[in-house]
Amino acid sequence: MSRGQKAERQAQLRDFEESAIRTLNHHRHDWMNDLQILYGYIRLGKIDKAVESVERIKERMNRESKISKLGIPSLVYYLQSFRTSNSDLELEIDVDPDVQLDKLSPGDGADLAAAIIETVRAYQHGGKASWADTRKLRLSLRQNGPEIVVCFEGEGAMGDPELLKQQIYNVVQGKRMKAEQLHPSQASFLLRVPCES
Repeated sequence: MSRGQKAERQAQLRDFEESAIRTLNHHRHDWMNDLQILYGYIRLGKIDKAVESVERIKERMNRESKISKLGIPSLVYYLQSFRTSNSDLELEIDVDPDVQLDKLSPGDGADLAAAIIETVRAYQHGGKASWADTRKLRLSLRQNGPEIVVCFEGEGAMGDPELLKQQIYNVVQGKRMKAEQLHPSQASFLLRVPCES
């Protein structure tokens, strides 16, 4: 390995480490906020509000746990760190407990991770929200018989729908997966990946 390659590899590792630190700090900050809110409710004697707060925390922990068990490290890292990307796109993730990405071959798993990441980026860069609006992307993963189905449902300004459609179809080109638009007038797409060869 040449010096230039070593330096480039070290720079990539440093970038990754800095990104991981930002993600951990963001999660720590979120947990501190949740604890402060919970503590405030307890101090004020608002037990019903404290219970609601604990339930919200449990729901978020459950969602994050499902994401962490997806089994494709690059995808897990991307989804867990998305909130730190300073995006004007809010990403909501729902993972069906029956999803078994470990049933995919390593190549199909890597292709699926890349397709999900590139599709989220297409939504992310496809439109801009005004300061009063929010753009939301709901991403859900589920097992549907012999295939994994990933659903993307955009809400808010997502840019040119035809350009978004073309970008998503380009993402799956040459891969063992299909993309389909759910509603021609909406920014909703499915990716379908067979689990078996």
